[in-house]
Amino acid sequence: MKTKLVKSMMVPLLFACALVTLSAAERSPREGTQGGRLQGTWEMQLTLTDCAGHVIGSGQSIVLFNAGGTMIESQAPRPQAQKTPGEGVWSHTSDNNYAVRFKYFTFNTSNVFTGWTIITSELTVDYTGDANTGSATVEVYDPNGNLVASACAEIAGTRFEL
Repeated sequence: MKTKLVKSMMVPLLFACALVTLSAAERSPREGTQGGRLQGTWEMQLTLTDCAGHVIGSGQSIVLFNAGGTMIESQAPRPQAQKTPGEGVWSHTSDNNYAVRFKYFTFNTSNVFTGWTIITSELTVDYTGDANTGSATVEVYDPNGNLVASACAEIAGTRFEL
């Protein structure tokens, strides 16, 4: 009697578990309450402003957001001999929003260390998980750690995939 009761309860329970597993497997990893995930490789377009809306310049970069919250970026506007790759961190803040902060070191054409730049941004990944937009602050420091310039930026990115 007890065995029959357990068996009669197990069949619906196993069916429910299988159904949950199948529906989770069919769901794209980019769906859900987070609106899309940031992890992956992105092509980014930055528009630099003086924080009053006047455009200073624009450029492209490619950014890799790694699992675990680390990231690395490489910019096109500045020759790689004059800067290190940007290295930093990112974290999920809420829904489809993310905080990002990275730093790179700069050099002049004679390979003399000229300081570093720190970029802090907030990004929002769209519902598809394949595009993001956001804003950033850019802080430029001299070799002694003195803030010598700051700017703002608007960012738009698209996922780089096969």
